Amino acid sequence: MSVAQAAALPIAERARAAVELDNVEKTYGTGKSAVKALKGVSFDIADNEFFTLLGPSGCGKTTLLRALAWFESVTAGTIRLFGEDIVDVPTYKRSINTVFQHYSLFPHMSVAENVAYGLKRLKKSKSEIEATVADMLELVKMTDFAGRLPAQLSGGQQQRVALARALAPHPKVLLLDEPLSALDLKLRQSMRQELKQIQARTGITFIFVTHDQDEALSMSDRVAVMSAGYVQQVGTPNEIYEHPANRFVAGFVGDANFIDAQITSPVGDTVTCRTKGGAVLQADARNLLEGQRDVTLFLRPEKVKLAKVGAATVDGEITDIQYLGNSTMMQIDIGEAEPLVVTEPLGEVDQRLRQVGDRVGVILSPSALQILVE
Repeated sequence: MSVAQAAALPIAERARAAVELDNVEKTYGTGKSAVKALKGVSFDIADNEFFTLLGPSGCGKTTLLRALAWFESVTAGTIRLFGEDIVDVPTYKRSINTVFQHYSLFPHMSVAENVAYGLKRLKKSKSEIEATVADMLELVKMTDFAGRLPAQLSGGQQQRVALARALAPHPKVLLLDEPLSALDLKLRQSMRQELKQIQARTGITFIFVTHDQDEALSMSDRVAVMSAGYVQQVGTPNEIYEHPANRFVAGFVGDANFIDAQITSPVGDTVTCRTKGGAVLQADARNLLEGQRDVTLFLRPEKVKLAKVGAATVDGEITDIQYLGNSTMMQIDIGEAEPLVVTEPLGEVDQRLRQVGDRVGVILSPSALQILVE
């Protein structure tokens, strides 16, 4: 099977794990000043997978990336690379390369010399270095810039060179530490597509660190959401967005509504709930724990539908309207502790008809309302 064919396989059919993390912990300092940056982190990353570590600043994602690169030692736990324990294996023996946030190109070297640097350190032959540099520059669309210095390149071009330099030695795993954060929005969006295509063409396992949920959802085969040193959930982008494991994941990945309620009766695949504001709702029962009465209901703003007053689940009043270009985001008071956030595509209704103070009907579908596991 070729590299390209292997990369095209679904994750479940890929041969083996590239990286295995087993109860990895990292503590900085000792005694009362000790800070635990990683707390019992355990999951596997498949060979040829585009895997993303997602979370807010200080959640532990960069510490974990640095531990994979051996820039940080771990306090406890095991890290395996294709089955080999690498906890005590130094960086240069790990077959893991890193693309840094600020690229770290050598300013006095040309583009081609930057890409060749790692190959020269590995004592590759001149012919192999020249062929590999040519292949890498073609891969990242920088062939015409081979003789330029980094200062003569745009941010996006520098990012491509850093990627080519990291890929040139053909590492087993490539770590990417927020490499798109310094780029403007349009260029970030373009580079997302290119990174995904390059990963698929090379068949190399990519581990990408970001705090940007759009990057994580659009590029990844799977995502690990982190908070306060813990892994909150590992899953496909669809699983993370549609079925978050807890309130943190639901609130961090996308916009979310939360409604406190109490179960009044089970009805097959759904349950009937009464909210603190008095509304009677039906919700998906898949996450309901045995004997649980008090629950938090969750739903995405785009899954709320509006209708005429009296013809929906509940009625409410529009308290705020924000125009977002392709949609409108509204806050609607339905008598609960927090207003409901609703996103309505512009093509569905003439938004000039929506005004702050209007009364509207709000349809809350049982399939859209989920019970969160706290």
